[in-house]
This record gives sequence, C-alpha cells and structure tokens, in this order.
Amino acid sequence: MKQTAGHDALGEFAPEFAHLNDDILFGEVWDRESLLSLKLCSIATVSALIGKGITDNSLKYHLATAKKNGVSKTEMAELLTHLAFYAGWPNAWAAFNMAKEVYADGDEATSHGGFFGLGEPNDAYAKYFSGQSYLKVLTKPDDPLTISNVTFEPGCRNNWHVHHAKSGGGQVLICVDGEGWYQEAGKPAQSLHPGDIVEIPAGVKHWHGAKKDQWFSHLAFEIPGVDTSNEWLELVTDKEYNQL
Repeated sequence: MKQTAGHDALGEFAPEFAHLNDDILFGEVWDRESLLSLKLCSIATVSALIGKGITDNSLKYHLATAKKNGVSKTEMAELLTHLAFYAGWPNAWAAFNMAKEVYADGDEATSHGGFFGLGEPNDAYAKYFSGQSYLKVLTKPDDPLTISNVTFEPGCRNNWHVHHAKSGGGQVLICVDGEGWYQEAGKPAQSLHPGDIVEIPAGVKHWHGAKKDQWFSHLAFEIPGVDTSNEWLELVTDKEYNQL
C-alpha cells in the first residue's frame, strides 16, 4: 500500500512522523498480508477508530479502504451494529452516516471477493469465460506455487477445460465466498459453498463458476507436475447451465 498523506501534510514540519506513518505503518505493517489479510486489517482499524470515538475523515478513509479490501455493505452494516453495543450508540450513528456515503456509489463488485478481496477484471482470460470474472494473485512471482483468488459475477462460468500433465498435475479449488458450481464431464454438477474443497485430477474435463443469482469466489492453484498445461475447450452453453 503506497501512502503519502504523512509526507504531504507533515513532510517539512515532522518528517520522522511522516516516515513512520507512510513508510512503516502503511508501507510495512499493512503489507504483512501473509500474517493478517487486508480485509481483517481494515475491520480491526475501523473497529479501533469507532471504539475511540474517532469519526472524522480518517474513519471515512478507512471505511473506503475496507470496501476496497472486500468488506461488503452487509458485512459493514453488521460490524457497525455489533460495535454499537461496545463503542456506544452515538459513535455507531456517526459511523453509519459515513458508511452510507462510502457504500452509496452502487459499485457492488468491490464488496465481493470474500476474505481475500476482489482483484482486477480477469481480462487476460476473458475469452475463456461466459460473463465477468475477476482475478487477484495472492502469491509472489517467485513463489513455488501460484495461488489466485478467482471471483465470478452471478451467472459467470469458465469454459470446459482440462489440466494436462505427464505426471502429477491437476488443480485444487478452495471455496471462500458465495455459491457456485463445479462439474466434471459425464457427472452431475456439484454445488459449492465457502469451505468446500475440490480436487481436480489431471486429464479430467470440467468447468466451474457462479450460480445464476450468486457471486462466487474460490482460491485456485495448480498441483506441480511434469509437462503441465491447460487446454481450454468449448463454452458451457446456456442450455447446460440453466438446467442446474
């Protein structure tokens, strides 16, 4: 997270404070996603500010950050309702007024993605999807295993495809938010919910995606193997999908 507020406001007057605020707090503490996700960092920060009765622009900034980090409108409303009993009714009212502004722009997509957040439009693979999907890569480029959070808008699904490998290979899906479908060729579709895990062997033709009226997110990672590749096939037709 790149933050410049400290340097912009206090860079000349208090350069060390600006450094601690921008480079340490936002540059290092908020960057330890392997220990605490950005979504949980946002929930903790919003809770702490409201608990201290701080309902100024700093709270509004962190409410907007929480939205960006995957805290949905429903989750924020429940969080503030819960906090009201501990932080005080007036503090909750003030926070609700700010939260209504932050979540009033109708940008529904940013409130999805579950624990790991929505990510960016999955443009590179759009031709293999029916509908809009989003991708957030969670690992670093040099990590031995690439793990991504894939989010599907309602009705979105990927094409039939096969993960090939001479040995090993395959894919694992860990469902984290919403409801979706997974189907192997020749078998009934499997309904997916948060916490479900799907292990897909190499060589199995399959597809996965959201239900008609539900957003859906899952983690996806490829099992290491020899000569691995992915073969994209035909789309899942509306007729096939609407029968589910």
